[in-house]
Parts: sequence; structure tokens; C-alpha cells
Amino acid sequence: MLTTLFTSVFPLFAYLAYNVLVPLIERKRPSLSVIMNMQRRRWVSNATRRETPFDAILSGNIMGSVSFMASTSVLLVLAVFAVFGQLPTLMEALDSLSLERTYTVLDVQIHLGIMLAMFVMAFFAFTLSLRQFNHFCIMLGALDHDRVTTEEEVDAIAQMNGLGARNFNSGIRAYYFSVATVAWFVSEWLAVATCLATVLVLAHREFFSSAHRTAASAAVIAARHRKKPGV
Repeated sequence: MLTTLFTSVFPLFAYLAYNVLVPLIERKRPSLSVIMNMQRRRWVSNATRRETPFDAILSGNIMGSVSFMASTSVLLVLAVFAVFGQLPTLMEALDSLSLERTYTVLDVQIHLGIMLAMFVMAFFAFTLSLRQFNHFCIMLGALDHDRVTTEEEVDAIAQMNGLGARNFNSGIRAYYFSVATVAWFVSEWLAVATCLATVLVLAHREFFSSAHRTAASAAVIAARHRKKPGV
């Protein structure tokens, strides 16, 4: 029972731990998200010098993606609730699927509760992200192009954009770690292995991927350009 409970809760624990540890690691090694925050500031800085619908279009595209993920989270929450009402059918399916042992009804109910918690957290992360991107759009639209925007204003607007992106990433990570909760139905330890593999994949994408190197290169080029005389 304890082993089953541990392997069931492990993906949720890993998800929460990842969200706590990554910001600590970012203090020593910038992640892809940190580098993209620099580009968000450049976006806002450039937006202060133009009066076109271009920035509104970009913001709308971002909010559309976040809204889609939030709606998907609601459907997943409802799906898990539906499974609670079909436990006998699920237990029959698990008897033929499990490679190691037969789960009890209580085991499955606890695990479904874990899955429900992850999708609920994903929903809240996405809706918070959507709200923050909405605030970003308002702040961007409130820019006064008749005067020079201060660096403090640019920083504040860019930080709001960064907050929205951070919560969006948190919701996406909940989806990634939920894959491990699905693997649990096949094997307890497969869930743990899948969870650890997810951590490695996410860490690689954040700190060692080709996207990280490309974004870092773009940030360096932009920094050099700003240092040129007359720029």
C-alpha cells in the first residue's frame, strides 16, 4: 500500500519540486525562459516606438493559445470525474493491462485524485496566465506615444508578460508530468521512470537545448547592437 501510494504521488511531488528548484538553478545558469524574458523586454521597448496593430496581433495570438490550453484542462478535469463513475469498467481494463500487480479500488481512487489535482493546477495556472497576459495587453495599450517611455515602465510591462509566460509554462509542465500518472496504470515503477525521464527532458529543453543556444545567441547579438555608438 505504501509503495503504491508513493509511486502514485511521485509525479505530483516531482512537478511541484521542479517548479521550486528551477528558479533556484536559474540564478546560476539562465534557462530558456530567462533568456526569452530579455526578448520580452525588447518587445516592449520596441512597442513604445510604434503605433501599429502589430503588437495587438502578437498578444492576441498568445492569449488564444493560453485560452485553448485552459479549455482543454477543463475537459480533462471533467473526464477524470467521469472515470470515477465508471470504476468497475476501469478495474476490468486494468486487470488485463497491468504488468506487475492488481490495483485495489482504493488505489485507483487515490490515483485518480492525484490526476485530478494535477489537471486542476494546470487549469489554474493557465487561467492565471491568461489574466496576466490580459493585464499585459492593457498595459501595452496604455502606452503614451507622445512622450518617452521610462525604463521603469518598460520593465514593469515586460515583467507582466514574463509572469504570464511563467504560469503558462507551469501549466504545460503539469501536462508533461501527467503522462507519468497515466503510465502508473501499467506499472507503478514505470510511472517513476517516466517521471524521471520527464525531468531530464524538461531540464534539457530549459538549459541545454538548441533552442536555448539560439535564443542566447540572439540575446548576445542584440546586446552588442545596443552598445554600438549611435544605437
